[in-house]
Amino acid sequence: MNFDFSDDQKQLRDQARKFLAEKCPPKAVRVVLDGKESHDRELWKGLAGMGFLGVAIPEEYGGAGAGHLELCVIAEEMGRALAPVPFSSTVYLAAEALMLAGSDAQKQAWLPKIASGEAIGTLALFEGSGNPSPKAVRLEASNNVLNGVKKPVADGAIADFVIVAARTAATGRDSDISLFLVDMKAGGVVAKALSNLDPTRGQAELTFKNCKAEPLGAAGEGWSILTQVLDRAAVLTAFEQVGGSDRALEMGRDYALDRIAFGRPIGSFQAVKHILADMYVSATLARSNCYYGAWALSTNAPELSEAAASARISATQAFQHCAKNNIQVHGGMGFTWEFDCHMYYRRANALALGLGSLSYWEDQLIDRMRKRNAA
Repeated sequence: MNFDFSDDQKQLRDQARKFLAEKCPPKAVRVVLDGKESHDRELWKGLAGMGFLGVAIPEEYGGAGAGHLELCVIAEEMGRALAPVPFSSTVYLAAEALMLAGSDAQKQAWLPKIASGEAIGTLALFEGSGNPSPKAVRLEASNNVLNGVKKPVADGAIADFVIVAARTAATGRDSDISLFLVDMKAGGVVAKALSNLDPTRGQAELTFKNCKAEPLGAAGEGWSILTQVLDRAAVLTAFEQVGGSDRALEMGRDYALDRIAFGRPIGSFQAVKHILADMYVSATLARSNCYYGAWALSTNAPELSEAAASARISATQAFQHCAKNNIQVHGGMGFTWEFDCHMYYRRANALALGLGSLSYWEDQLIDRMRKRNAA
């Protein structure tokens, strides 16, 4: 079994890397980090023009219809570049939920707009601190009308539509949860931007008050759909994290070769070699888990739930490890605002929480392995 990407997919990776190197250098990321813009609008348009936003969206809905392996390739390059755009919220969460559970009318209404860059979407699941759980969903839906608060919601302040997890019953079962689609321009919802660790990826609080919504998927199937969406997003986010890990390693390596101390490059010192070697090992182990996740995602294999959790865990650990140790290799300069190390450290820790904590995914992996062994 060959877990490597094909030549065409590698060519896509090279194309994406070249595009992002030109359109999304670190100074472009800093414009969003230091300024008042919510995201890089020109980059978003450029990604749409390159076909990257719709790479996994079927052709009948305005996408390229390439598939999830190609989306994994794009995700890795987005992670390397720290692209300050609502890519993950729109493509990994909103688009995947629509493709899994949306009606044909909902797909026709929103998927072409995602592919063309006209619409930004997101998923509203969390309601404060804590991990994903049916019991944690308190926002109520009655007769397709929503009332409650969701926070944090990735890119919620700039979204054109949002898919909302809501409680429709109080039986204590997973079937109490259903999904709804809300057009943000229709009224009944107020968005407030929140401060967060990584300002290049916005977070918001959404308050729903008598907000009319469309059901997404069958009633009572919300949690089942969400589990599938989170697994898919976990694999795609893991590729972003691997891309960031590799770039942090490259930054540390390059600095270690250039920085002279005591008449020699600091990369020649054993302690620095050990740090870089550990970074390489963690990034490589994460990549192997991500490739397994990519295979399971692209084939919709029964192993997807376990593969997604494994990819999420290893990639989260790798990105945090590489981002932290990149700062250590840079020494005192690595802690300064002028160097780019902190941007990768911010992104690493923000991504570590975006779909639930590391401990949540560790618990998920254990539970899923137990169920498989018991079957």
